[in-house]
Amino acid sequence: MRAHQIMTRNVLTVSPVTSVETAANTMLEHHISGLPVLNMSGELVGIVSERDFLRRAEIGTQRKRPRWLQFFMSPGALADDFVRERGRSVSDVMTPDPVTVSEDETLDDIVALMEKKNVKRLPVTRGRQLVGIITRANLMRAVASMARDVPDPTADDDHMRERIIRTIEAQDWRPIGLQVTVRRGIAHLHGLIVDDRAREAALVAARNVAGVKEVHDHLCFVDTWSGFYLESAEDRKATG
Repeated sequence: MRAHQIMTRNVLTVSPVTSVETAANTMLEHHISGLPVLNMSGELVGIVSERDFLRRAEIGTQRKRPRWLQFFMSPGALADDFVRERGRSVSDVMTPDPVTVSEDETLDDIVALMEKKNVKRLPVTRGRQLVGIITRANLMRAVASMARDVPDPTADDDHMRERIIRTIEAQDWRPIGLQVTVRRGIAHLHGLIVDDRAREAALVAARNVAGVKEVHDHLCFVDTWSGFYLESAEDRKATG
């Protein structure tokens, strides 16, 4: 999937001269945590978020650095802090030149960029023009929509078995001697694992195959050093 498929298109925005109070009230009213900032030409010049309102003189949360630390800071850095903590316009507190993505950016690249830059939202631009925004909520909606059960006309037991095997066998953590049976949409996994984390991975892989209703765990853990052998919790419970 790509940015244009999940982005929010009708984006609320503010201008650099919008007051801090108006921007804060807009975010509260619409239950959003950030606003793109556009200049008079409609070009993206910044973004203002809830984080920009954390250190404010009005609520007594401005930075209170020891005098000795201020001695090592440049006058310019101290002046920047003063403006951000007391400025009345969005231009005083916004993050200028924010990180953006294009409409054709893949979701994989978008998530990687969010993690790298530690941001919750990414404006989507065409040149300098804002065309949308992607937030974590957009990604959650994408996950929810893709997770819905979609009927698969080929989802008979044999097809499901083949897909489970193909998916698991392609992984480095695949169980040794994997055997899969599927009957009326109920799958049973057999094999040996040397790391118990592979158990949950195999179960997830099977559950994600369209048409599978249940997955039963018969994977046995084997310690390669001691030869210790442990059946799955499901099998231990069944045998008492």
